Order: sequence, then C-alpha cells, then structure tokens
Amino acid sequence: MPKLKTKSSLKKRFSRTGTGKIKFKPAGKRHGMSKRSNKFIRSTKRSAIMSPGDAALIDHMLPYNK
Repeated sequence: MPKLKTKSSLKKRFSRTGTGKIKFKPAGKRHGMSKRSNKFIRSTKRSAIMSPGDAALIDHMLPYNK
C-alpha cells in the first residue's frame, strides 16, 4: 500500500494535544480589531479544541500526526 500524503496546509494550522484532540487558533485576528468587541478579542487569544465531528475530517488529512 502506498504512503499517505499529509496536507501541508493543515500541518501548519492544527496540532494534536497529548490526549489526541486537535488544537487550533481561532480565525479573525489579522486586522480590523477596532470594530470587534472586547469579548471576541479575548476569546480568540487562546487556542481552541476542535469538535469531534470536525476532528474526524481532519484525521484523514493528517494521517501520521496521531
């Protein structure tokens, strides 16, 4: 069976925690922060954990990042 290729774009955006969950940084922080609420700015500072349904899709694209 041939080797599976890892999606390079996902490799840069997602990482796996010690328990196997997928961690990512929320979007929307590049520019235009003056119109965003303080609550939004605070909540997007830290990394988020992906929901199990979305994580299943990412698992196929990151075959060796287990």
